[in-house]
Amino acid sequence: MTDTAGPAADASEADTTADTEADAVGADAAVGTAADGPPRITPTTRVLLHDLAVRRDRDEWIVGRMTTRTSVALPAAGARAVELLGAGLSVGRTEESLRAETGEEFDIADFVGDLAALGFVARIGDHAVPDAEPPRASLPWLRPRHVRLALHPVIPLLVGALLAAAAVVLVRRPDLLPGYRDLLWSRHGSVVLLSGAAAGWTLLLAHELAHLVTARAAGVPGKMRLGTRLQFLVMQTDISGIELAPRRHRLTAYLAGIALNLSVASSLVLVLALTETGTTAHRLLAAALLLALLPLPFQCMVFTRTDLYFVLQDLTGCRDLYGDGLAYARYRARRSVRSVRSVSSMRTVRTVRRGVGAGDRDDDPSARLPAHERRAVRLYSVVLVVGTAACLTFMAAVTLPVDVALLVRAVRGLGPGHGLAGNADAVTVLVVLGGVNVLWLVTWWRNRRPRRSAGAT
Repeated sequence: MTDTAGPAADASEADTTADTEADAVGADAAVGTAADGPPRITPTTRVLLHDLAVRRDRDEWIVGRMTTRTSVALPAAGARAVELLGAGLSVGRTEESLRAETGEEFDIADFVGDLAALGFVARIGDHAVPDAEPPRASLPWLRPRHVRLALHPVIPLLVGALLAAAAVVLVRRPDLLPGYRDLLWSRHGSVVLLSGAAAGWTLLLAHELAHLVTARAAGVPGKMRLGTRLQFLVMQTDISGIELAPRRHRLTAYLAGIALNLSVASSLVLVLALTETGTTAHRLLAAALLLALLPLPFQCMVFTRTDLYFVLQDLTGCRDLYGDGLAYARYRARRSVRSVRSVSSMRTVRTVRRGVGAGDRDDDPSARLPAHERRAVRLYSVVLVVGTAACLTFMAAVTLPVDVALLVRAVRGLGPGHGLAGNADAVTVLVVLGGVNVLWLVTWWRNRRPRRSAGAT
């Protein structure tokens, strides 16, 4: 969730939620129609629903299809209507049952249209409803039955036992704690860069596979792809649909990548304790240990939608913590700009108050959220703004100058006067460092292109 995309599970980012909210049984979702017109829905019409997952979430119910990664938040009456329709009751009988249970009137015909637009209905009467092709999944041959053990309750216990064993070893052997010098295990910079890149991408792939496997065990297809988070190039796993699974399964999918990194690191600590210090094997293991641990601080940067972001979103009960937090931060920024402009133009106090008063509260995007979400979104917006500003400042002040200096030095290091080793080092820097930056640009451009096309239409 990952990164978990989704859970970009990446996580990394695990990119994972794609909830569509509906307000009542007559949901807000627009009704889709086929080119030849929708089938007529009468009180005697019965519908056949696709295999839907349903779970309760506080005062609402989450209903959706894991295979298409589509879900909707419904009130209790809406979930009950889905249950009745799924049991084979006609539209009229469903309306009668809801009226008897709640004392309220509902337009179930419109509700069926909304469900059909979401892709939840397979047949309306004798008419089959066209079904959109499900999103492509990574490793489609991997079935839930193949990896069902990934959700076994004993797995977290095994990971915990491995962590505890490594912690005991480190307490007794603090010299095994890695430092940045462990990465410089060879005097040849090209060897260090190439081996580090190979090990780093291997661990990253394993991290995302952990998200994919646990999500697949829960019945969610999942798709791995490259993505960007601010200045970071990440691999992320879209496990949208996992929000329909039980909480234990959701949290397992979100945290699977972190658990894998910690398990690898713990195993390396145990092996290091058995390896003679100063040997090449010991230096390689120490470098691998540091590479396994390096992604973990990044997971704390929840403002970039890392794995821990999806855990936080789930525990706070928010539908879209990042999107709502960003909208609230923009709202606060607009209010601040208006206030500054009002003061600078020497308007009256009354006018200034009116500019930031009751009228603006109606524009507050967090006002429509439930109280528990509103508090979480407003706090998260602070983390989002401060964290993003800090990240971009660090990039401008440190990362970008270092990258430019290394690339310039590599270019200058090319030529017949620098020898074979010097040219090899320069080429390695250009390929590894330059390649990562080019890949970031290509990925960023590719992921933004669909958004621009959607905005144009």
